[in-house]
Amino acid sequence: MPISAKSDDVHRRAIVVDTHCDTPYRLFRHNVHLDEHDTEAQADLQSLSAGGVTASFFAAYVPPFYANRGAADFARKLIRIIREEAARRTDVLTFADDSDGIVAAKRDGKLALMIGVEGGHAIEDSLDILRELYASGARYLTLTHVNTNNWCDSSGDAPRHGGLTDFGRDVVRTMNDLGMIVDVSHVSDDAFRAVIETTRVPVVATHSSCRALCRHPRNMTDDMLRALAENGGVCMINFFSAFISDDVAQVIMKAQKRRADPYRDGTGGTEELPDDRTDWDTYLKWFQTLGCPSATLDQVADHIFHAAEVAGIDHVGIGSDFDGVPALPTELATAAGLPLLTARLLDRGMSEGDVAKVLGGNFLRVFRAIEAARR
Repeated sequence: MPISAKSDDVHRRAIVVDTHCDTPYRLFRHNVHLDEHDTEAQADLQSLSAGGVTASFFAAYVPPFYANRGAADFARKLIRIIREEAARRTDVLTFADDSDGIVAAKRDGKLALMIGVEGGHAIEDSLDILRELYASGARYLTLTHVNTNNWCDSSGDAPRHGGLTDFGRDVVRTMNDLGMIVDVSHVSDDAFRAVIETTRVPVVATHSSCRALCRHPRNMTDDMLRALAENGGVCMINFFSAFISDDVAQVIMKAQKRRADPYRDGTGGTEELPDDRTDWDTYLKWFQTLGCPSATLDQVADHIFHAAEVAGIDHVGIGSDFDGVPALPTELATAAGLPLLTARLLDRGMSEGDVAKVLGGNFLRVFRAIEAARR
């Protein structure tokens, strides 16, 4: 798809913030650097640069396997990887831990690497470890992953807490005080409501899409989108085919129901699992056996327009999930495709100013509000 001069100009002038990339876990598994070739890469230095990304939140993703067995150490390991990658190529990369760092990266023509910790089990039920992760540069915590942890229910697991425990509410309040973004992607609907009741600042869904268009429980309902807007937060649309195409979601959810889940009882196990609880190579192999249909760039745009219609244009952004999902629309197979999304939004009638909000302006506004409210 050709990009017009106007579309290219809009994209290049915008501050583009992608709030969720699982690239550090890929770098760890393959023992490669961001600027090295990797056939599995969806976001590497070349594609991120070609995509005009200003800032990318690299996830210190802690697989549920590590819950109650070294989760904090694994988070620390990935945080070190992220910081070391930024330090390796200071000619084109910079490390950022605040909104000013994002603006400076745009001014200097560099890509800012930022840190988000994915999986609340990473803090090992300790507010001191939460504070430590913040001090090391982590600027958000995804409260759960696919596993319900000891204080927050997950959308991908059996509920145990009616949403959040009292300690879970303390986690949210402590993050508010630190100026750390509360990420509600992956949480159960009840946990989302508990977070909204507890927080005193806006919250962010760093990589979630719209359940009205794709009936996956990872996505946000219209009621949740409206509550997020009232809270002042933002929903960053995920590009994973299973979260934007209902056809793909139904194939996956039906297949998952046919498989036993040894992690459900908390004992672990070695059986191949149809979700992210197992190692990535096994999950990828399983997904490829399903023969899912392809999602499209227009379906990603559909979610952006839907979220904007329900929550308001000021409450939607992008959180790709690059390097963390096995299937993306062909046009968005890597970060280099992001200018195509800008072109499609413009072609479908979104104004230049609103496109700039979606690409990063909305997130930057919310991030600044969270920073300003810290104690």
